[in-house]
Amino acid sequence: MAQHTVHTRTVSEEPTVFLVDDDRDFRESLAALFDSVGFKVKTFGSAAELLATKLPDVVSCLVLDVRLPKLSGLDLQAELARANISIPIIFVTGHGDIPMSVGAMKAGAVDFLTKPFREQDILDAVTRALDRDRKRRQAEWRLADLRSRLGTLTHREREVMAFVTAGFMNKQIADRLDIAEVTIKAHRGQVMRKMGARSLADLVKIAEALEITSPT
Repeated sequence: MAQHTVHTRTVSEEPTVFLVDDDRDFRESLAALFDSVGFKVKTFGSAAELLATKLPDVVSCLVLDVRLPKLSGLDLQAELARANISIPIIFVTGHGDIPMSVGAMKAGAVDFLTKPFREQDILDAVTRALDRDRKRRQAEWRLADLRSRLGTLTHREREVMAFVTAGFMNKQIADRLDIAEVTIKAHRGQVMRKMGARSLADLVKIAEALEITSPT
Protein backbone atom coordinates (compact mmCIF):
# COMPACT_ATOMS: atom_id res chain seq x y z
CA MET A 1 0.00 0.00 0.00
CA ALA A 2 1.24 3.49 -0.82
CA GLN A 3 2.37 5.59 2.11
CA HIS A 4 0.19 8.54 3.04
CA THR A 5 1.02 11.56 5.18
CA VAL A 6 -1.35 12.27 8.05
CA HIS A 7 -0.96 15.92 9.00
CA THR A 8 -0.81 17.28 12.52
CA ARG A 9 -4.19 18.45 13.74
CA THR A 10 -4.89 22.10 14.35
CA VAL A 11 -6.70 23.31 17.43
CA SER A 12 -10.38 24.27 17.26
CA GLU A 13 -13.42 23.98 19.51
CA GLU A 14 -16.51 22.88 17.60
CA PRO A 15 -17.35 19.13 17.40
CA THR A 16 -17.08 17.99 13.79
CA VAL A 17 -18.34 15.11 11.67
CA PHE A 18 -15.95 14.09 8.89
CA LEU A 19 -17.77 12.42 6.01
CA VAL A 20 -15.94 10.40 3.36
CA ASP A 21 -17.98 9.02 0.45
CA ASP A 22 -17.31 9.02 -3.30
CA ASP A 23 -21.03 9.38 -4.17
CA ARG A 24 -21.50 13.15 -4.41
CA ASP A 25 -25.30 13.08 -4.18
CA PHE A 26 -25.22 10.86 -1.09
CA ARG A 27 -22.43 12.94 0.44
CA GLU A 28 -24.28 16.21 -0.05
CA SER A 29 -27.57 14.76 1.19
CA LEU A 30 -25.99 13.38 4.37
CA ALA A 31 -24.06 16.59 4.96
CA ALA A 32 -27.33 18.53 4.70
CA LEU A 33 -28.92 16.20 7.25
CA PHE A 34 -26.06 16.71 9.71
CA ASP A 35 -26.17 20.45 9.17
CA SER A 36 -29.94 20.53 9.78
CA VAL A 37 -29.50 19.18 13.32
CA GLY A 38 -26.56 21.40 14.17
CA PHE A 39 -23.59 19.11 13.48
CA LYS A 40 -20.60 20.79 11.86
CA VAL A 41 -19.53 18.63 8.92
CA LYS A 42 -16.55 18.43 6.54
CA THR A 43 -16.89 16.26 3.44
CA PHE A 44 -14.34 14.36 1.35
CA GLY A 45 -14.70 12.39 -1.87
CA SER A 46 -11.90 9.95 -1.08
CA ALA A 47 -9.71 8.64 1.70
CA ALA A 48 -6.72 10.38 0.11
CA GLU A 49 -8.47 13.76 0.41
CA LEU A 50 -8.96 13.27 4.13
CA LEU A 51 -5.39 12.07 4.67
CA ALA A 52 -4.08 15.18 2.90
CA THR A 53 -6.09 17.51 5.13
CA LYS A 54 -5.16 19.02 8.49
CA LEU A 55 -7.86 17.70 10.80
CA PRO A 56 -8.96 20.09 13.56
CA ASP A 57 -8.10 18.87 17.05
CA VAL A 58 -11.71 18.71 18.23
CA VAL A 59 -14.29 16.23 19.42
CA SER A 60 -15.08 14.43 16.18
CA CYS A 61 -16.13 11.27 14.40
CA LEU A 62 -15.73 9.83 10.93
CA VAL A 63 -18.63 8.66 8.76
CA LEU A 64 -16.87 6.48 6.23
CA ASP A 65 -17.97 4.59 3.14
CA VAL A 66 -16.48 1.10 2.99
CA ARG A 67 -16.01 0.96 -0.77
CA LEU A 68 -13.88 3.87 -1.94
CA PRO A 69 -11.59 4.25 -4.99
CA LYS A 70 -7.96 3.20 -4.41
CA LEU A 71 -7.84 3.32 -0.58
CA SER A 72 -10.94 1.64 0.89
CA GLY A 73 -12.69 2.66 4.08
CA LEU A 74 -11.27 -0.36 5.89
CA ASP A 75 -7.78 0.52 4.62
CA LEU A 76 -8.26 4.09 5.87
CA GLN A 77 -9.30 2.74 9.28
CA ALA A 78 -6.03 0.79 9.45
CA GLU A 79 -4.04 3.81 8.20
CA LEU A 80 -5.46 6.05 10.91
CA ALA A 81 -4.72 3.42 13.56
CA ARG A 82 -1.09 3.21 12.38
CA ALA A 83 -0.85 7.00 12.58
CA ASN A 84 -2.17 6.80 16.16
CA ILE A 85 -5.22 8.92 15.29
CA SER A 86 -8.07 7.87 17.57
CA ILE A 87 -11.30 8.91 15.91
CA PRO A 88 -14.57 6.97 16.27
CA ILE A 89 -15.64 5.57 12.90
CA ILE A 90 -19.15 4.86 11.62
CA PHE A 91 -19.04 2.75 8.46
CA VAL A 92 -21.75 3.10 5.82
CA THR A 93 -22.03 0.83 2.81
CA GLY A 94 -24.39 -0.41 0.15
CA HIS A 95 -22.50 -3.69 -0.13
CA GLY A 96 -21.93 -4.78 3.44
CA ASP A 97 -21.63 -8.33 4.67
CA ILE A 98 -21.31 -9.89 8.10
CA PRO A 99 -17.55 -10.68 7.99
CA MET A 100 -16.83 -7.13 6.81
CA SER A 101 -18.92 -5.56 9.57
CA VAL A 102 -17.46 -7.85 12.23
CA GLY A 103 -13.93 -6.97 11.11
CA ALA A 104 -14.68 -3.25 11.18
CA MET A 105 -16.24 -3.43 14.65
CA LYS A 106 -13.34 -5.50 16.01
CA ALA A 107 -10.98 -2.82 14.73
CA GLY A 108 -12.85 -0.24 16.79
CA ALA A 109 -15.69 1.06 14.62
CA VAL A 110 -18.65 2.50 16.52
CA ASP A 111 -21.29 1.32 14.07
CA PHE A 112 -21.78 -0.29 10.67
CA LEU A 113 -24.85 0.85 8.72
CA THR A 114 -26.09 -0.58 5.43
CA LYS A 115 -27.53 1.83 2.87
CA PRO A 116 -30.30 2.83 2.75
CA PHE A 117 -30.55 3.52 6.48
CA ARG A 118 -32.98 5.63 8.50
CA GLU A 119 -31.90 9.20 9.15
CA GLN A 120 -32.41 8.68 12.88
CA ASP A 121 -30.06 5.68 12.86
CA ILE A 122 -27.14 7.68 11.47
CA LEU A 123 -27.89 10.64 13.75
CA ASP A 124 -27.96 8.34 16.79
CA ALA A 125 -24.69 6.71 15.69
CA VAL A 126 -23.00 10.11 15.26
CA THR A 127 -24.23 11.25 18.68
CA ARG A 128 -22.78 8.09 20.28
CA ALA A 129 -19.50 8.49 18.42
CA LEU A 130 -19.06 12.13 19.41
CA ASP A 131 -19.85 11.25 23.02
CA ARG A 132 -17.25 8.48 22.94
CA ASP A 133 -14.62 10.85 21.53
CA ARG A 134 -15.50 13.52 24.08
CA LYS A 135 -15.01 11.08 26.97
CA ARG A 136 -11.75 9.78 25.50
CA ARG A 137 -10.38 13.29 25.19
CA GLN A 138 -11.44 14.21 28.73
CA ALA A 139 -9.63 11.11 30.03
CA GLU A 140 -6.51 12.00 28.04
CA TRP A 141 -6.55 15.60 29.29
CA ARG A 142 -7.00 14.39 32.84
CA LEU A 143 -4.07 11.99 32.54
CA ALA A 144 -1.87 14.67 30.98
CA ASP A 145 -2.71 17.00 33.88
CA LEU A 146 -1.85 14.31 36.42
CA ARG A 147 1.47 13.60 34.73
CA SER A 148 2.25 17.30 34.81
CA ARG A 149 1.42 17.42 38.51
CA LEU A 150 3.54 14.35 39.18
CA GLY A 151 6.45 16.15 37.58
CA THR A 152 6.27 18.83 40.29
CA LEU A 153 6.93 16.31 43.09
CA THR A 154 10.39 15.96 44.56
CA HIS A 155 12.03 12.53 44.60
CA ARG A 156 11.18 12.15 48.29
CA GLU A 157 7.57 13.19 47.71
CA ARG A 158 7.25 10.55 44.99
CA GLU A 159 8.58 7.95 47.40
CA VAL A 160 6.08 9.00 50.06
CA MET A 161 3.23 8.96 47.53
CA ALA A 162 4.12 5.40 46.50
CA PHE A 163 4.12 4.24 50.12
CA VAL A 164 0.94 6.11 51.07
CA THR A 165 -1.05 4.79 48.12
CA ALA A 166 0.21 1.26 48.83
CA GLY A 167 -1.44 1.43 52.25
CA PHE A 168 1.54 2.20 54.51
CA MET A 169 0.97 4.30 57.66
CA ASN A 170 3.07 7.38 58.35
CA LYS A 171 5.11 5.62 61.03
CA GLN A 172 5.81 2.67 58.73
CA ILE A 173 6.97 5.02 55.98
CA ALA A 174 9.17 6.91 58.41
CA ASP A 175 10.81 3.65 59.48
CA ARG A 176 11.30 2.55 55.86
CA LEU A 177 12.85 5.86 54.79
CA ASP A 178 14.64 6.43 58.10
CA ILE A 179 13.29 9.94 58.60
CA ALA A 180 11.06 11.57 61.23
CA GLU A 181 7.33 10.84 61.15
CA VAL A 182 6.56 14.57 61.26
CA THR A 183 8.58 14.96 58.04
CA ILE A 184 6.51 12.22 56.41
CA LYS A 185 3.35 14.08 57.39
CA ALA A 186 4.72 17.24 55.79
CA HIS A 187 5.66 15.40 52.58
CA ARG A 188 2.25 13.74 52.54
CA GLY A 189 0.52 17.11 52.78
CA GLN A 190 2.63 18.44 49.92
CA VAL A 191 1.78 15.39 47.79
CA MET A 192 -1.95 15.83 48.40
CA ARG A 193 -1.76 19.52 47.51
CA LYS A 194 0.39 19.18 44.41
CA MET A 195 -1.61 16.23 43.03
CA GLY A 196 -4.95 17.94 43.70
CA ALA A 197 -6.19 15.03 45.83
CA ARG A 198 -8.98 15.77 48.30
CA SER A 199 -8.71 12.44 50.11
CA LEU A 200 -6.58 9.32 50.37
CA ALA A 201 -9.06 7.55 48.09
CA ASP A 202 -8.50 10.30 45.49
CA LEU A 203 -4.74 9.86 45.75
CA VAL A 204 -5.02 6.09 45.35
CA LYS A 205 -7.07 6.54 42.15
CA ILE A 206 -4.49 9.01 40.86
CA ALA A 207 -1.66 6.56 41.56
CA GLU A 208 -3.58 3.83 39.70
CA ALA A 209 -4.13 6.11 36.71
CA LEU A 210 -0.43 6.97 36.64
CA GLU A 211 0.48 3.30 37.15
CA ILE A 212 2.64 4.08 40.17
CA THR A 213 3.96 0.78 41.46
CA SER A 214 4.00 -0.23 45.11
CA PRO A 215 7.41 0.06 46.80
CA THR A 216 9.15 -3.21 47.63
